[in-house]
Amino acid sequence: MTSFRRVIAASIIGATILALTSTTVSGARTQSATVTLVTHDSFSISKSVLRDFTRESEVLVKLLPLGDAGVALNQAILTKDQPLGDVLYGVDTTFLSRGIDAEIFEPYRAANIDLVSKEFKVDKRFRVTPIDYGDVCINYDKDWFDQKQLSPPKTLTDLTRSRYRNLLVVENPATSSPGLAFLLATITRFGATDWIEYWRALRANGVEVTAGWEMAYNGSFSAGEGGGERPLVVSYASSPAAAVYYSDPQPSTAPIGTMLDSCFRQTEFAGILRGTDNRKAAEKLIDFMLTRKFQEDIPLQMFVFPVTPDAQLPAVFKKFAEVAPNPASMSPSRINRHREQWIADWTEAVLR
Repeated sequence: MTSFRRVIAASIIGATILALTSTTVSGARTQSATVTLVTHDSFSISKSVLRDFTRESEVLVKLLPLGDAGVALNQAILTKDQPLGDVLYGVDTTFLSRGIDAEIFEPYRAANIDLVSKEFKVDKRFRVTPIDYGDVCINYDKDWFDQKQLSPPKTLTDLTRSRYRNLLVVENPATSSPGLAFLLATITRFGATDWIEYWRALRANGVEVTAGWEMAYNGSFSAGEGGGERPLVVSYASSPAAAVYYSDPQPSTAPIGTMLDSCFRQTEFAGILRGTDNRKAAEKLIDFMLTRKFQEDIPLQMFVFPVTPDAQLPAVFKKFAEVAPNPASMSPSRINRHREQWIADWTEAVLR
């Protein structure tokens, strides 16, 4: 989902996490099963947490990152007759039906699935298990707006006003998961026909489009690592927490604000890949992802929220990460029916 998740992920994924052939359990060297976790590049979890899983289950975890969430899913679909791994993590609400329709998952009811809030359990056949969620939203650079003595926008309609001309950068929904989520937010807000006119208005107001989050946030966004020129960006409601967490020293207030009117809720899922030779090990990994230990490690590793309500959030997350009170949402089946046409219509309205 987010690239600040890649800050930590890079150090973990540099090789392959725990790509071992044996481990030590209770002082004795023991041969262990190996489960390959296919995922997007932003996946991150503490090494100590995975070591605990291995110690408890005698299952080693090998990571296979395959790029953006959409790319990872496409690779899993293309190789479904000879799966690249045993479990796929990171397919989200926007792409879920594509994986379901391609029949790449084996049903499995996770041990702690009853702890998960009902809103996240969208597949009654348990082909995928919800793991985390977050809200894709417009973020703004507080300092930029303060210096210009300009109030930040509050609504999606505000973004089309002349005072915000050439200030917004978004991601292409054809190549970016947050870009697609933001497109779905506008379709939900403006309806099946008016959303196209809305995007034409954004284009006329100088919206910039990048291929992905990294280019938008750390390239064009004025509060990103690259110190760009645009103070409005499609990112996440957890961006303020990440901005504080990675600052040294940490500020008492977040330098980034969130336009909560603009949000679309994404849930990320994990599923056992059909044809796995390590079904039991794969089940253990899915079960572990819903344990309190794994769920409580998620926020500061991937800057998303756990789906189990008993998981405790870290202080910086409680204080600075926001949850939209009324985020836009859409069923995976509706997204799947219209996704390609919506992207084609968006491309025609915005890029041509």
